[in-house]
Amino acid sequence: MRKILLIIIVIMTAITTELKAQQTDLQHIEETVNYYLTGLVNNDAKTLTKAFHPTATMKWIGDDYKEVNAIEGLTEGMDGTPHKEKITTRVVSVNIAGDAASAQLEIQFPTFTYIDFMHLLKVDGEWKIVSKIFYTRQESK
Repeated sequence: MRKILLIIIVIMTAITTELKAQQTDLQHIEETVNYYLTGLVNNDAKTLTKAFHPTATMKWIGDDYKEVNAIEGLTEGMDGTPHKEKITTRVVSVNIAGDAASAQLEIQFPTFTYIDFMHLLKVDGEWKIVSKIFYTRQESK
């Protein structure tokens, strides 16, 4: 009976430790994507840049396939003046598997919504966005 109880305690401790680690990773991922969202809404390149690995890519389909360095593409023209129109943001989902994660975000402007799919890696102990793909949905009035 003591052996069974000891095994249960060991298993429960392992599960609790894993859940705490996942929650900590989730909190760090949310912090990372919030650097991106805050920087985007406030037109603040310095804050936005904190979210990305320096070699992160951004890809999308316009008239054709496009690919750029994410930081360069997103911060071009940012001057620190927040957008005048109302913008709402939300984290739709986050999935974590070890040192890799994905996050789906929505950034809603008055006439369109960006739907972002971010891929993150834990690089040197820090969660960084390493790639972003997105779709622009036009909003009907």
